[in-house]
Amino acid sequence: MRLLVTANQTPFVAGGANHHVEGLVAALREHGHQVECLRLPFHYDEHHIRRQMAYAEGLEVRAPNDVAVDRVISLQFPGYGVSHPEHVVWLMHQHRVCYELYDPTAASAALRELRPEVEAYDARHLARARWLFANSPRVAERLREHSGLTAEPLYHPPHQAERFTCADDWGYVFYPSRLESLKRQALLIQAVALCREPVRLLLAGQGSQGAALAALIEKLGVADRVRLLGHIGEAEKLTLYAHATAVAFPSFDEDYGYITLEAMLSAKPVITCTDSGGPLAFVEPGVTGWISEPTPEAMAVALEEAWSHRARSREMGRAGRSAYAEKQITWPRVVERLLQPA
Repeated sequence: MRLLVTANQTPFVAGGANHHVEGLVAALREHGHQVECLRLPFHYDEHHIRRQMAYAEGLEVRAPNDVAVDRVISLQFPGYGVSHPEHVVWLMHQHRVCYELYDPTAASAALRELRPEVEAYDARHLARARWLFANSPRVAERLREHSGLTAEPLYHPPHQAERFTCADDWGYVFYPSRLESLKRQALLIQAVALCREPVRLLLAGQGSQGAALAALIEKLGVADRVRLLGHIGEAEKLTLYAHATAVAFPSFDEDYGYITLEAMLSAKPVITCTDSGGPLAFVEPGVTGWISEPTPEAMAVALEEAWSHRARSREMGRAGRSAYAEKQITWPRVVERLLQPA
């Protein structure tokens, strides 16, 4: 089949979305299909978003340059506005600032004006997709709440899933993520300050909150137990996962959350929160990890349990690895579902 995948391109901004797109394209090609990826430039400015929506829904991609396209697979807003009779949407998320992150008390006039336009755009284009998938139960739940549409959750593996391994416990809780407010590294630092046990926390990543987190570590007097590692390479990340006691992932309302899956592949229990979204589809309390209230006091309890009961933590990590395998999170399954016959 000739397949066209649509996704966004944000210059010099990389992350999980890029791994998702690149992984799908590679998997489709490995299954013998001809694949092109149409990357549409994306800018968060409201004026640009309006122009991007108009451009995307003006694209008829049935036969660009007189070459017939058999199926289109769209992953992101606003690319799912392109027109094709065999159009599959595998939704990463809607434009979040117009939905679950929308705050009417803080929204600018431009965002308040844009929001109903985005809602109408989604209603037009998502409803007409031949098949509608979501990359997690949380994304499917939001879509149902906001747009009244039903999507089938379809899981995919994290980048280089086959490289994650488990090794000896070196005595630390690991959290690799961008240093941003929604990722809530500050919550973990505050929790460590409350721990009676000498819990050690390694935070990897860069972001706008780096300086504020460093100041918080100093203020709370936990510099001997909390380290900001900054940017780390893939090889170092794999090593830090392999030797962790547990993996923390307290992020707020994640779409999917590769960190959960990476921890499970590394046979590590996961500490997450009741409002963390995507991870809740994978973490079973007391079996593969902890689901804590998003308070420093509750997080401190989970951290101390993981730290003090190492044998149980190892057992929970092994259970997580088994749970991952049972869910059949593979690219062949993704390809099968996305290319099901009409």
